[in-house]
Amino acid sequence: QPPGMAQEVVPVLLVVLARLVSSTWHEGSGYYAAESHTNEVYVEEAPPEPALDYRRVPQWCATLNIHRGEATCYSPRGGSYRSSLGTRCELSCTRGYRLVGPSTVQCLPSRHWSGMAYCRQIRCHVLPAVLRGSYVCSAGVQMDSRCDYTCLPGYQLEGDRSRVCMEDGRWSGSEPICVADMEPPKIRCPDSRERIAEPGKLTATVYWDPPRVKDSADGIIKRVMLRGPEPGSELPEGEHVIRYTAHDQAYNRASCKFSVRVQVRRCPVLKPPQNGYISCTSDGNNYGATCEYLCEGGYERQGPSLRVCQSTQQWTGSQPLCAAMQINTAVNSAASLLEQFHEKRRLLVISAPDPSNRYYKLQISMLQQAACGLDLRHVTTVELVGQPPHEVGRIREHQLSLGIIEELRQFLHLTRSHFNAVLLDKAGTDRERYISPVNPDELFAFIDTYLLSEREAARRAQSGDPCE
Repeated sequence: QPPGMAQEVVPVLLVVLARLVSSTWHEGSGYYAAESHTNEVYVEEAPPEPALDYRRVPQWCATLNIHRGEATCYSPRGGSYRSSLGTRCELSCTRGYRLVGPSTVQCLPSRHWSGMAYCRQIRCHVLPAVLRGSYVCSAGVQMDSRCDYTCLPGYQLEGDRSRVCMEDGRWSGSEPICVADMEPPKIRCPDSRERIAEPGKLTATVYWDPPRVKDSADGIIKRVMLRGPEPGSELPEGEHVIRYTAHDQAYNRASCKFSVRVQVRRCPVLKPPQNGYISCTSDGNNYGATCEYLCEGGYERQGPSLRVCQSTQQWTGSQPLCAAMQINTAVNSAASLLEQFHEKRRLLVISAPDPSNRYYKLQISMLQQAACGLDLRHVTTVELVGQPPHEVGRIREHQLSLGIIEELRQFLHLTRSHFNAVLLDKAGTDRERYISPVNPDELFAFIDTYLLSEREAARRAQSGDPCE
């Protein structure tokens, strides 16, 4: 053949050989050489379906690796073949991320996956600023971030107090607003109560919890003022009103009050016995008070000396009596006679030479008219009148023996020759002497000034002069 003919035949043979080689190469490999070197698409003639050998090529496509997500794959050859030809994978993202792209991909003969996707973080838009308020978010604009709203002092929130970034990228709820706080705070005082005074006291120690206060706007209470006694105070008998006032930051205020009643358990008021009086502790008839019965000078108590007011509001014991002092003149000596008056009565001993003595008659007359004053000051009169053997001695209606009369005269240095008198105090001490009749007013002034005990003086100041 001519040279020209040979040159034309060679290319045809090369194409045939190339096709033979290519066909052999495709056998069982699943790889197209033409596809690895060019992006051209041959539509004239579809390549024959390759017969694949999975044992030789278990990993056909690239291993899927999704950041912040995972791929769940199903291979025709089983679970160990995660990227062999024909493997189908379902794509998903971890919480807080959204899948962008197809949710399912398949490994193709082209050694590429049918599509690709990635996980994008779910984010909400930035919340707008709040007029006269603000908000604080736990995690910015990420999913599950919670934003809590607050208002400036003097303003209250209307709407949602918090909003949450949800999975769909939107905020829950709606945007709140801050409006001027016109509503007073809410305040609740403790309940009113009653307490019983402690034994022997007219007071009770009372405790209570502070009031519960809540502001309707921003929850901030500026101050709480108390008008009345503090908790733990010792409150006297009667009703006590305690008032609390709360102020919020907008100077709105609210008040509440409650009362504490202190009750003193009391027994009936005791009456003093005739010719006696009562000395009581505390308030005299309250629970725990003790009353002592005392008799006037010259009177003796018959019955219990003390009575106590019990919690049942009843007195212990019974009412004693003050009976007239029993004078025993059948004694052996003047000392025994005077001992009966010790710390009970004062003695005014009058001596006269005979019953017709004008000084004696005048003195007895004045003393009879002042009998009330004498008894009030616990004064008993002793008369020694006349000359032996007809001398007479007496204390009221009680007659004295001649021997005691003589002992009294010697003990008190009383002469029989003229009128004279001596005043003895309750200890039996000679306190004043008179050689002429003593005016009762002068006698009483001396006793009131020098001889009264503290208790007698207090009694006189309390009861006054019943003889007036």
